[in-house]
Amino acid sequence: QVQLVESGGGLVQAGGSLRLACAASGSIFGVDAMGWYRQAPGKQRELVASASVGGRTNYADSVKGRFTISRDNAKNTVYLQVNALKPEDTAVYYCNARVGTISGVSVTWNDYWGQGTQVTVSS
Repeated sequence: QVQLVESGGGLVQAGGSLRLACAASGSIFGVDAMGWYRQAPGKQRELVASASVGGRTNYADSVKGRFTISRDNAKNTVYLQVNALKPEDTAVYYCNARVGTISGVSVTWNDYWGQGTQVTVSS
């Protein structure tokens, strides 16, 4: 079993900052891409940022220059530093990771999701 546990959400005023963290645990062979998504009320879940195991990063246009994704491969943890927050950043933020687990004599890769952490930005 693999679990992704997020932390760091909360209520913050516009212009403020937060640091989200997501740790993968369980019977893990390896972790490939990790990323953050968000879903605002009445909207579809969208990609915020992603990071490859080699450190390549990708950001949604709406967060470029304000959000920074990073990861600690030794700890199977991904972080999202969110700065200059705007009310439109209010959403539930979900961690996603592609995780390999050993099944018999092979490795199976699946996508896993965290439970979500609420970020609320007041104006």
